[in-house]
Amino acid sequence: MAILLFDDVEVLDFAGPFEVFAVARSDHGDPAFEVITVALRSGPIIARHGLTILPACTPDMLHGIDILVVPGGLGTRRELHNPAMVEFIRATSGSAVLTLSVCTGALLLGAAGLLEDRSATTHWAAMNDLRALDCGAEIHPDARLIDNGALITAAGVSAGIDAALHVVSRLHGGDAAHEAARYMQYQWPNAETARGTLVRQES
Repeated sequence: MAILLFDDVEVLDFAGPFEVFAVARSDHGDPAFEVITVALRSGPIIARHGLTILPACTPDMLHGIDILVVPGGLGTRRELHNPAMVEFIRATSGSAVLTLSVCTGALLLGAAGLLEDRSATTHWAAMNDLRALDCGAEIHPDARLIDNGALITAAGVSAGIDAALHVVSRLHGGDAAHEAARYMQYQWPNAETARGTLVRQES
């Protein structure tokens, strides 16, 4: 599993799913996922509010990624116009089993052509930005997360934690997801998640 990083990425967008996937355990008690961070260039990434992160690798170091997490943040507005970023997302998603966007990461999926004829959501303040992309998505402003099968989109910031727990539940069962949430002392599913999830199992 690779979590994509870029300058001005929203901290909880990537750190929330990172924590979920890092603490999730299989039935045998082993780590359920191998989680790495990736950026298009080597060296530090400066996230929102000045947090400095050192990604684990660059795309040339990746081999066989099964899950791609695309977080959001103000940096997505710049990366929308970065052909290398858009192509990386398109290519990696194409070979992955599952792609998860958090918050305005959905804008990058839209720019990569991945939302056409799919349902999608994003941060409430970015709905018009997603509509303006005219990417062929059916947009659901009130959804906290949407499962299209191979592609999941989550609403803003903390919704990424719910979406990551949803992925854990889907791949390793509800008990694994509840144990991860319990370890984090995170209430899941919460009332907003329960009423705000659209599951559309599509290819």
